[in-house]
Amino acid sequence: MTRKTFLLGLLAVLILLQLPFAYRRYRLSKLNQAIHQLATQRVSQSPESEYLDYQGVIHVHSSLGGHSTGNFAELISAARANRLDFVIMTEHPQADFDTAAMTLSGMHAGVLFVNGNEANTASGDHLLLIPGSENASLTSAQSTAEVVDKQKTSGGLALAAYPSESQNWQSSSVNGVEVYNLFTNARAANPLVMFFDGLWSYGSYPDLMFADFFTRPTENLKRWDDAIAANNRKLVATAGNDAHSNVGLSVNDASGKQWLGIKLDPYQRSFRVVRIHVLIRKSQPLTRESLLEAISQGHCYVSFDLFADPRGFSFAVKAADKRIMGDEIASANGMVLTATAPFAARFVLFKNGSPSEQKSGTSAEFAFDGKGSYRLEVYLDSLPPPARGALWIISNPIYVSQ
Repeated sequence: MTRKTFLLGLLAVLILLQLPFAYRRYRLSKLNQAIHQLATQRVSQSPESEYLDYQGVIHVHSSLGGHSTGNFAELISAARANRLDFVIMTEHPQADFDTAAMTLSGMHAGVLFVNGNEANTASGDHLLLIPGSENASLTSAQSTAEVVDKQKTSGGLALAAYPSESQNWQSSSVNGVEVYNLFTNARAANPLVMFFDGLWSYGSYPDLMFADFFTRPTENLKRWDDAIAANNRKLVATAGNDAHSNVGLSVNDASGKQWLGIKLDPYQRSFRVVRIHVLIRKSQPLTRESLLEAISQGHCYVSFDLFADPRGFSFAVKAADKRIMGDEIASANGMVLTATAPFAARFVLFKNGSPSEQKSGTSAEFAFDGKGSYRLEVYLDSLPPPARGALWIISNPIYVSQ
């Protein structure tokens, strides 16, 4: 074999190896077209709702707590670019200073920032404490139950993050659980595949590359459902962006000025993928207090907004005394559940963690079937691969006590 033949053969092999990634880029181009086409099919919903839908993100870090290179200017710019209504910061604690007090808080560029901490406990749990405190660095010596009780006594929220890494939170009185974590999902992607996907697709479809590795958080959803059933109590589902803005490469001079750089997880991209939508009565303004109260009540839902804007989604009890997701009713005799969405979708009803019925369209009604917790998952079957049948929305439950 001549050297020329060898090199031609090697070139042919390299080209063949790139064909799958070229095809994956083609798939993302078709998905991009489909998402834009879907946006033109939005169905207007009735303006009768008593609630406004505020969109935001939870579980966000800056350079204050380490593990992040992000700064406040980037955070505010990303929140504004995504038209977020709120951002809940969860800074890693530091022994020598109060990161919760030093992070973004209050209104900035029209966005409400709420200060908080991500804290570890002696029981091995990760908790999001909202708002945070100067004592967050001490939680590593305290049990999960102790930390949660202190947080709730002070009027704050305690959410279990990374629920698969410890089971102690299930027996505590946490307000809620992070059923989806963007950073955890991203870690499941094959680095080599992501590298070549990036070569082909990053320049044109950096956001949609997420669709190649997105998975339904099956294990976390089961843990959430099981905890509700085992403890016979309400437990709010949230999603974590776990935004650090720290993955990438850069070349800086001696003064720290960047000459060249690329960031794979900028805040702006993270904030676009997954959000939590919180429903607050129209009679109430958006404040830290009204936001945290609505989350604690479960008046919220998780949405993968990258695929479609979910505003207009509702899940409620059809009755004169209308109850929405997160609410509890004593008896469901003669009542039905109603669901609406701004796009044609597939509604899957779960009772006590098990799928019980599904219907398609822009609205659906479901009959109650006795005591239990009822929640929805909403899917977009109209999108092409790699997002065909993508999970779009996870509602919080409506609870029937008898």
